[in-house]
Amino acid sequence: MASNRSIFDQLLDKYDRVLAEAFFQGVDAIKSAITLRIVVERLERGDVAGAVEAMHLEPEAFSALELAFTEAYNNGGISLVENLPQLKDPEGNRVVFRFGVRNFAGEAFLRDHSAQLVTRIIEDQRIAIRAALETGLSEGRNPRSTALDVIGRINRTSGRREGGIIGLTSPQERFVASARAELLSGDSALLRNYLTRQRRDKRFDRSILKAIAEEAPLPADMVNRIAGRYSDRLLELRGEMLARTETMAALGTARENAMRQQIDAGKVAEQDVQKIWRSAGDSRVRHTHRVLNGKSVGFDETFLSVSGARLRYPGDPKAPTSEIVGCRCHIEYRVDYFASVVRNYRAA
Repeated sequence: MASNRSIFDQLLDKYDRVLAEAFFQGVDAIKSAITLRIVVERLERGDVAGAVEAMHLEPEAFSALELAFTEAYNNGGISLVENLPQLKDPEGNRVVFRFGVRNFAGEAFLRDHSAQLVTRIIEDQRIAIRAALETGLSEGRNPRSTALDVIGRINRTSGRREGGIIGLTSPQERFVASARAELLSGDSALLRNYLTRQRRDKRFDRSILKAIAEEAPLPADMVNRIAGRYSDRLLELRGEMLARTETMAALGTARENAMRQQIDAGKVAEQDVQKIWRSAGDSRVRHTHRVLNGKSVGFDETFLSVSGARLRYPGDPKAPTSEIVGCRCHIEYRVDYFASVVRNYRAA
């Protein structure tokens, strides 16, 4: 039997990729459905709200992400019960562990969490896009350039839009805006500051250093390429972090619900279940989770972080963002199966 850690890691690696791809698919769906002419026409009239509406930022674009989240949840619960030990009661009957995918608690979680996830993505898009459009127009950039800065420019080789800010968070939109301002400034200090950005495409560094040495502004088309690549890399980061956070939420909640189902079905007793926090065990583990590593609590209890936050399990969607983003820890459920079987048998 595979170890608890390796089973969890396999699921985490798989659904990290699946959810990230589903997110990028949603972003591409939005970009490909935009008619540039309509967006530009509305910006020419100063109708920013109309331009945002013309981008069709609809929840349905992320339906694949909702499906991927559901799949991760289902497989998280199934994997937990499939790897529980084979037991027999005192009469020799096998104790069968099953995960009810369509139970009330699971369906409620999937419905509410998925809806909230997509709503947050869409609303953050609207805020970021509106801010970018308003900034572009207020700075006197022409409506077409402003629109392209938001939706991206078509790569003649791939035929796909690249760059733009669709898919980015509001803070990331501001990063792109400030980066573009630095690149357009012609100011040596601001250009050098751009070179400190970790997510920049370093292939353009020589061109920027040349502009600094010659005290000459970068051509506008080069600025568009550089800012576009910077934006694409921020989008990759957004997809990676969103996928990791949501995969952890799906797997952690499914495993907790799966164990709860065994308790409710009388197959194990709640007092015989302990939850043990296991960190990923490397230098990337946040300090608060290194402290929790190896700590145990009862099944219905929470872990107390040194930050003051309480977590039911790693990735707990009810916990503060600072405790769950990028987390790779997991819970080991330790059950005194013999005590539970005997207790339940006597109670029957």
